[in-house]
Amino acid sequence: MSLGQEPPTVLQQRLFYKGRKFNYEVTRLRLPNGAEGEWECVRHPGGALAVPVTPEGKLILLRQYRFAVQGRLLEFPAGTIEPNEDPAETIKREIEEETGYRAHKWQNLGKFSLAPGYSDEFIYAFLAQDLELLEKPPQQDVDEDIETVLMTPEEFEKAILAGEPVDAKSISSFFLARPFLK
Repeated sequence: MSLGQEPPTVLQQRLFYKGRKFNYEVTRLRLPNGAEGEWECVRHPGGALAVPVTPEGKLILLRQYRFAVQGRLLEFPAGTIEPNEDPAETIKREIEEETGYRAHKWQNLGKFSLAPGYSDEFIYAFLAQDLELLEKPPQQDVDEDIETVLMTPEEFEKAILAGEPVDAKSISSFFLARPFLK
């Protein structure tokens, strides 16, 4: 949309699916040029992600089974934001649950749209440092299949460039964190 142009007019909105983590809706719009059409959208509350760095400078990653791609992806710890929850609280909880570490130093890396062609989800990325290994092992959710992996930033970048299966939010967040990594 260019500056000064009117936004599209919503003619009809239909909720097709209400799920545990997201909703799927179809909206009929009239564009400023008069054209009409339907747009589908996954409505998602957003997610928070941590780029955890050990005192030795290693990244803590997860190799996690993801049903949608029928395989394991290398990714940073992340989680869905609960209703009325601050993204910083989401990721503090998730990093402990998924990795068994607690971070004492946090830096906001920003937020970005994950897939604006079909979803309104935003990811809030954080750098997590000054990590403490918790005495009690993490209690994973029953629907999670996670393996913890430690890699140097150089090893992770090589994995990305070699085409290993890495999710987009982790690649984006890695490059946001890169200037702060040793």
